[in-house]
Amino acid sequence: MVEIKDRTAVEAMREAGRVVANALAAVEKAAAVGVTLRDLDEVARDVLREAGAGSPFLGYRPSFAPTPFPGVICASVNDAIVHGVPNDYRLRDGDLVGIDCGATLDGWTGDAATTFSVGTRRPGDAELVAATRNALEAGIAAAVAGGRLGDVSHAIGTAAKAGGYGMPADFGGHGIGRTMHEDPHVPNRGRPGRGFPLRPGLTLAIEPMFIAGGGDGYHAGSDGWTLYTDDGSRAAHIEHTIAVTEDGPRVLTLP
Repeated sequence: MVEIKDRTAVEAMREAGRVVANALAAVEKAAAVGVTLRDLDEVARDVLREAGAGSPFLGYRPSFAPTPFPGVICASVNDAIVHGVPNDYRLRDGDLVGIDCGATLDGWTGDAATTFSVGTRRPGDAELVAATRNALEAGIAAAVAGGRLGDVSHAIGTAAKAGGYGMPADFGGHGIGRTMHEDPHVPNRGRPGRGFPLRPGLTLAIEPMFIAGGGDGYHAGSDGWTLYTDDGSRAAHIEHTIAVTEDGPRVLTLP
């Protein structure tokens, strides 16, 4: 079931989204050579705690997961695409780090992700991140009232194809609101003019995930959570929560 939010709900989601944005900014600022992924998780926990927000990630356990998720961020490094578990891995010079974070505040949820380099940027990483961000922006721009969900998916998929990047076929964005994952599913590939109608009050998490090697293959790691590229190439993941409005798409997870 898809819930259409009123303006009060959208404003409440904006406050949750602001907490997410602040957490992501704090984590990126703290990321440096020698810092552990668990350290970064603690940074995000502090931001959520100070804001009086909860985490929709902590303790989350979908059907595929062997254990509840142990952190408030997903921390995915280099060839990890998404769902990386924050552990004792120490960041190294040149690592490409994807951080996904959510917050629940006053019963409403925000969800966003960013990808950045630590120290010396490796060849191709800047282009990969920029292409992923551009795809997100294209998907957001397509989220206009009167359109269809396929317009968003098509915009993202077109950007991936143009850049020669792969994407994990089974993963994409999602509806969001009172909980982190709601209907509808937002594929990262699709046909324009098809799918769920885009109406004012529809709130979505849009999240392209690009694979540098161009293939779509992925596999789960030994922790049962982290997804890795099959070809060993690097991946980037960037996400925003948005609301469809009569005046165009509104990003709810900006600082």
